[in-house]
Amino acid sequence: MMGEFKPEEVNSILDSLEAEYPDAACALDYKGNFRLLVAVMLSAQTTDKSVNAVTPELFSMYPDAFSLAGAEVDSVEELIRRIGMYRTKAKNLIAAARILSEEFGGDVPSTYDELVSLPGVGRKTANVVLSVGFGKQRIAVDTHVFRVANRIGLVKEKDVLGTELALMKIVPEHRWSGTHHSLIFHGRYCCGARKPSCGSCCISDICRRVLVK
Repeated sequence: MMGEFKPEEVNSILDSLEAEYPDAACALDYKGNFRLLVAVMLSAQTTDKSVNAVTPELFSMYPDAFSLAGAEVDSVEELIRRIGMYRTKAKNLIAAARILSEEFGGDVPSTYDELVSLPGVGRKTANVVLSVGFGKQRIAVDTHVFRVANRIGLVKEKDVLGTELALMKIVPEHRWSGTHHSLIFHGRYCCGARKPSCGSCCISDICRRVLVK
């Protein structure tokens, strides 16, 4: 087994991934930070494509925190029924909207601690909102980021939190958000869970999975 990547190797990997996926960005459809927050909350264990299929009608009915705060849970459930865990998500969306309306004037807070205090908002969701909505450097670890970062050898961690913290140590801070998106796109379009396309991979010459075969 080869050792850890050197800083220049980490940057080389990130450069290659960014060149391969120059348009890597949030794939959720939204307008404004409230709708971004809702979309990210809905995306837990669900594809972005599925979320984008239900949010137009949801946002048409409940365009802001104040309107969603007054929604009946049955109504929200019906609108998002096609995605996973829709009952729990409906309850969390309404509860979060009420807190936003009552404590934040309907706006989405811009700090990590305030975001994770909202029902249904965990570490990943908060980091995505801070990165995409507020332009802060964050690494949000979803299934793609966890799989790819550990498979290619950037980190060697057994859980999501460990992966996030380890990536933050080796990736320059100004590249955190870009790394998050690049790893997602690589996991989505090349380094798949069941059958990674190593033959067409832009980092196959340095990927630890390839080198240790």
